[in-house]
Amino acid sequence: MSDPTAPVDAPAAPRGRATRRRGALLAVASVTLLAGAAWAAWWLLVGSLRETTDNAYVQAPLVQLTPQAAGTVVAVLADDTERVQAGQVLVRLDATDAQLALAQAEAALAQTVREVRTLFASDATLAATVRQREAELPRLQAELDRAGDDLRRRRPLLASGAISGEELQHAEAAVLSARGALESARAALAVAREQASGNRALTDGLALERHPRVERAAAAVREADTALRRTELRAPVAGQVARRSVQVGQRVAPGAALMALIPLERAWVDANFKEAQLRRMRVGQPVRLTSDLYGREVVFHGQVAGVGAGTGAAFALLPAQNATGNWIKVVQRVPVRVTLDPAELAAHPLRVGLSMEAVVDVSRDGGVALSSAAAPAAAASTAAVEDPFAAAAERRVRAIIAAHRGGRATP
Repeated sequence: MSDPTAPVDAPAAPRGRATRRRGALLAVASVTLLAGAAWAAWWLLVGSLRETTDNAYVQAPLVQLTPQAAGTVVAVLADDTERVQAGQVLVRLDATDAQLALAQAEAALAQTVREVRTLFASDATLAATVRQREAELPRLQAELDRAGDDLRRRRPLLASGAISGEELQHAEAAVLSARGALESARAALAVAREQASGNRALTDGLALERHPRVERAAAAVREADTALRRTELRAPVAGQVARRSVQVGQRVAPGAALMALIPLERAWVDANFKEAQLRRMRVGQPVRLTSDLYGREVVFHGQVAGVGAGTGAAFALLPAQNATGNWIKVVQRVPVRVTLDPAELAAHPLRVGLSMEAVVDVSRDGGVALSSAAAPAAAASTAAVEDPFAAAAERRVRAIIAAHRGGRATP
């Protein structure tokens, strides 16, 4: 007999719990499906068109400041972290020997100019001598002719006794003397012509400043002037000083690294991607970069410029020896160079070695493949070390030549 006190709807409770459980499972399944569909859509539309790495670091040119001549350091005018401009003097060497060498070269040039002036002046003197010798020949020839005529007139008179033998001898001696004077004048003329020709060969068709002896002495002045200017070591590019190792009083040799200059405005990023990530990369593809220094609020925009010639392991100091029995495959990374926008670099400067996160948009596949990218044009040059001072050395040479040739210096 059933208990009249039992509730009538007791079997409905398990069914209600099962219904709620099914609803929760359906909700979880729906959310999971939606999340999976959203992720799949994101992957198809965005994720598959991006290659990302956080193994990326800022790089910049490292310009070494090195002397071209040995010397003793007398002044160091820049220190680490300082910003310098192209052409600014950073280190001075003792210039005593170079100044003495320049003074000797200038004196040698002045002496050479005066000696060459003598050569040019000798042209006129020797030409006048030749003209004088040439003018003497007709007079001496006329004297010889008169003496010959006189001798011919006197010879018939000797037989008749009209003249003595001594007088005839005087007439013959006069002929011989006139003939000797004429021969001597002709020889002197030949010598004068030879001297004039030899001197003219040293000066003909040349201006004084273009004479080989003057040019050789002028080259010595330019060389000494260059050696003097090289006692001042100037910044080849604008940048920030780093790795300063030079000290006052130090004796330095040519080629010794004294300090480094880093032009941070020309920085780039080396992003190390896995091998499989390079498959769809092309030169010119856009890159978004963020730095730990500024956070994700600051985004840098760049472009893929090229790919390294090998992996980091291949260029390591101790490269891996893979031809061994315990070989384990390790996915390699290859550096990809990313250029940065100069305006963004100026607004948010970066430092060498900073970590970056790089995201490459590989959806643009119309560029040149990384493996066949052409080499870029020359990335760096400088005219701040020598070019501005070559004109000053030339003015120095012209002033010396003008002062010792009797003219004025050319501006």
